[in-house]
Amino acid sequence: MGGIEAAGELVTGGLLGRAMDHPSGGVHAGRGGGMCLNCGTALIGEHCHECGQPGHVHRSLHAVGHEIVHGVFHFEGKFWRTLPLLAWRPGDLTRRYIAGERARFVSPMAIFLFSLFAMFAVFSWAGVTPTTELKGNTAKPLAAIEEERKAVAERRDEAIKDRDKLSPADPDRADEQARIDDATARLKALEIAAAPLRKAGEVPVSDEVSYTGNPFLDHGIEKWQKNPSLMLYKLQSSGYKFSWLLIPLSLPFLWLLFFWRREYKLYDHAIFIIYSIAFMSLLFIVLSVASAVGVASDLVQVLAMIVPFVHITRQLQQAYHLGWPSAIVRAVILTAFIGIVLSLFVLILLTMGATG
Repeated sequence: MGGIEAAGELVTGGLLGRAMDHPSGGVHAGRGGGMCLNCGTALIGEHCHECGQPGHVHRSLHAVGHEIVHGVFHFEGKFWRTLPLLAWRPGDLTRRYIAGERARFVSPMAIFLFSLFAMFAVFSWAGVTPTTELKGNTAKPLAAIEEERKAVAERRDEAIKDRDKLSPADPDRADEQARIDDATARLKALEIAAAPLRKAGEVPVSDEVSYTGNPFLDHGIEKWQKNPSLMLYKLQSSGYKFSWLLIPLSLPFLWLLFFWRREYKLYDHAIFIIYSIAFMSLLFIVLSVASAVGVASDLVQVLAMIVPFVHITRQLQQAYHLGWPSAIVRAVILTAFIGIVLSLFVLILLTMGATG
């Protein structure tokens, strides 16, 4: 089942990336002539000069299959021209795209989306997912009893309020009293069940625990304690959905490294960041696959530490025309900034998890 989900994520990422990179769509160009089937403009070439749609489109199941494969692995051939530069000359790729050389390469957002979908697909296939073996405090019998007791007490309080709203002659009052009696009996039974567990030394979960004194933070901590596996899954899912936040979070830090260089705009820094994140996602894919097929974990860990720094240094040196000493110094500073960005990102995800 995980393999099917992984394949689905990969196909989705490829098609979404292709759509971002080539929004006019269509499959295969044909010869010019006739009218554009999309906007009705007279064709003077293989593509419509108004909307960009190919002059010839297929209408077959074969075309659907080809479009999927094309979207995942081909990107109109741009992917295979972009990937080597992204891996070895990322700064040149960044500069060339910013300078306007864009028809040859996959756009930053397209490869960003593809790499993220592919990364989480491979994580699913390789089993790099939150464990389901983590136990929250509700896994303990006494803690479970206390949770049930809390719920029953709340139901009894509601029944008391409903009963008190009714007049003594109201026939519904007897029903509410029956609910109260049932809840009271249930509370007594739970207390009897909890007694031997307390004697055995198991500590119950208090309903009034205050970890930080902040109700908002305490609520989040309580959720993590009750079901850490679920919260880890939500954290990973949120990281997947909101990974684009890494771009605006990183932008001010990269700008600080070049704020006096007026020739570099925020747009330039954003392209640098997007291509860099895309490469890191693809790197994690390679390392995850290597680990899954039995490559020594020590080697995988060394590569995970060295390759990102080397790549960032090369991208800085090439994209901003730096000398190697300057690029290395900035890479060290940027690595520290990345730690701050990731901490802020995780904090945002935890905040969303506490309120969700």
